[in-house]
Amino acid sequence: MARGTPTNGLSASKKCRTIRRTSTSSRRYSGARPPGTTGAAILMLTGRTMWLPAGEMHRCPTDGTSAFEGVFGRPFFDHFARDADTAAVFHDGTATMSDAENQPVAAAAELPEKGTVVDVGGGHGGFLAEVLRHRPGLRGVLHDAPHVLAGHRLADDEDLTGRWSVAEGDFFTGVPGGDVYLLKRILHDWRDDQCVALLRNCRRALRPGGRVLVVDAVVPEDASPHRAKALELMTMASLVGRERTEADFRALFEAAGLRLARSLPTSTVLDIVEGVPDGTA
Repeated sequence: MARGTPTNGLSASKKCRTIRRTSTSSRRYSGARPPGTTGAAILMLTGRTMWLPAGEMHRCPTDGTSAFEGVFGRPFFDHFARDADTAAVFHDGTATMSDAENQPVAAAAELPEKGTVVDVGGGHGGFLAEVLRHRPGLRGVLHDAPHVLAGHRLADDEDLTGRWSVAEGDFFTGVPGGDVYLLKRILHDWRDDQCVALLRNCRRALRPGGRVLVVDAVVPEDASPHRAKALELMTMASLVGRERTEADFRALFEAAGLRLARSLPTSTVLDIVEGVPDGTA
């Protein structure tokens, strides 16, 4: 937890006042989307599934589980799979937050002119749509659980007609074949062994000359400030994953039969960590 503490300069009293104001806003708009484009994100971040686990964070280092599981009785994503209304708030909120990142990340990614790009755990498809707009010769596959894909937005853009498809599935079981795999804000949700299992699935399905692009924050090795460290506290409360350093990503890649080729910065808090099959020049 110590990595997350020096990140924002708010005193404890100011943090409490901020949380109280936010909670009030959440109650005010309960049951209806707040006005403006950030409404879905506000509802998600101030909802009970995000804040109740914060009071049980002692479970994280002692039990080896997430605080979320202690509060709600099941793991984070299992809970959403069984609660359609809560899942809708979460996925709408993450899609809204991702919208601000998608264009600059897609612009920074070095992608082939042709081929198939698979967005693994791609949610409602906002990032995949932006990637396809940047590379008119690419085709895209949006891969996620059925209840998530039910809300996808790829059909909203007529210019992308005929260039995308959806594939239902569990990425821990397998992924569709492709030339490029996109994993945007995925690995930070999971333990190291789970990340390795997912990356191995991508490695097995990867076509010759392909690559895996992990889009996540790369935090510094030391205790210096980084915007992602505040998010790490929320991640620890609800999930079993963590934010990682470049060395951490290198170790995950190596365990999955991949080699970290490079890490590209973007104008957002996220980096693009590129993995290629081990032995590839």
